Amino acid sequence: MNEITSFNPSQDETAQATALPHSVEAEQQLLGAILTNNDVYDRIASIIGPQHFYDPVHARIYEIAAARIAKNALASPVTLKAFMEDDEGLKELGGPAYLARLAGTAISAFAVRDYAQMIYDLAIRRELIALGRDISDKAARVEISSEPKEQIVEAEQRLYKLSEQGQSETGFQSFLRAVTDAVNVANAAYQREGGLAGISTGLVDMDKKLGGLHRSDLLILAGRPSMGKTSLATNIAFNIAKAYKRGLLPDGAEGAVDGGVVGFYSLEMSAEQLAARILSEASEVPSEQIRRGDMTEAEFRRFVDAAKALEACPLYIDDTPALPISQLAARARRLKRTHGLDCLIVDSLQLVRPASAKDSRVNEVSEITQGLKAIAKELDIPVVALSQLSRQVESRDDKRPQLSDLRESGSIEQDADVVMFVFREEYYAEREKPSDDRLDEMAAWQERMERLHGKAEVIIGKQRHGPIGTVELSFEGRFTRFGNLVKPWQQDRDESF
Repeated sequence: MNEITSFNPSQDETAQATALPHSVEAEQQLLGAILTNNDVYDRIASIIGPQHFYDPVHARIYEIAAARIAKNALASPVTLKAFMEDDEGLKELGGPAYLARLAGTAISAFAVRDYAQMIYDLAIRRELIALGRDISDKAARVEISSEPKEQIVEAEQRLYKLSEQGQSETGFQSFLRAVTDAVNVANAAYQREGGLAGISTGLVDMDKKLGGLHRSDLLILAGRPSMGKTSLATNIAFNIAKAYKRGLLPDGAEGAVDGGVVGFYSLEMSAEQLAARILSEASEVPSEQIRRGDMTEAEFRRFVDAAKALEACPLYIDDTPALPISQLAARARRLKRTHGLDCLIVDSLQLVRPASAKDSRVNEVSEITQGLKAIAKELDIPVVALSQLSRQVESRDDKRPQLSDLRESGSIEQDADVVMFVFREEYYAEREKPSDDRLDEMAAWQERMERLHGKAEVIIGKQRHGPIGTVELSFEGRFTRFGNLVKPWQQDRDESF
């Protein structure tokens, strides 16, 4: 007969509480080192704070000592005694004599960072346990206001913040350090082919104008329908993923030394349609033929070879429609954690949902653009978001877009670091074809079409860290491919050889 063991919830909870990871001895010895040598504090202040101590009395001792050291005042057992004479917790440990005992257990200065790191790691473990319990408690309560999907997003966000804790809290740095960092960035740009500080788009003239895609930047790529926004974004994503090389970065960490891992939110097209576009560009088989399966044997062989070559391409597509901005951020964090992430593309901004319905569309778009900029800064990657333009472009003689043509333009202009417009004059010229009986007009139109054929412009309407202007690109509609445009002087030079 099996013996039934009784279960006492209160005893179990007490056991769990006492079993929380901590080291009172490490806290005592670190505090002792600070109280005997205040210079030690500067070496560990960036690692731990009062909140990382398990014992509340130790946390208060550290806080008071830190405050005095910050004022260039001495923090010792004698000076701290005046501030803690009425502290009930300290009285339980033996009163001011406890401060003297701490000084007596001090460790040597060379070991303080190791002890501080140990205290920090134990604190993170306690936070993980508390987070786990909180998730469990929330999941156990069935409430209409707290859906499981929302709980998952919230839990992921809290876990990511916990994992990134302390990594970006650099505080003040000397001008020498800042100058050194700036020189390192410039040196990396000088050494890299093309002289770029950011990630190369694979389009030479665009890279020259932008300096590549910079970390923590939000770039808006806007245009009217049929201008080729998605094609350009797809080309850039493919170029970055194709060039991906992993190695040691200047700071000694491992990461992308060229190209990068790309995340592509395709809220408009399916993943299969997007993949077909990329394959069309890589295999040079028209996309409509791929869709119909109308290919010659040679074209099909090129198509299959391109598919095999792209198998290892680090390009990840998410085609979930109408994603809320919170879900979009959570999935980007997860991708960075599992596979890495160097660039994120969102097609398109207008199809992202706000976390909650707002009183106006302008406020909703404002929340979305602020969320995208927050993702760029949090994950330290460039985020490229596609955007529609208002119809007022069509009513002008000059169809070139302007910043004011952006839908809900105020928030987009404000939050974006770069705003670019895709413009193909050829598209509008095709629709202005005169009738065949107007010979002079037809001749002028044909001349204009020859001049515009296969050409596109990317108009940089705003750039926070560089010049504005126009970049000319080639466009092959059959393969939905943008490329570098050969200039007349380059063509002449090529023909001369």
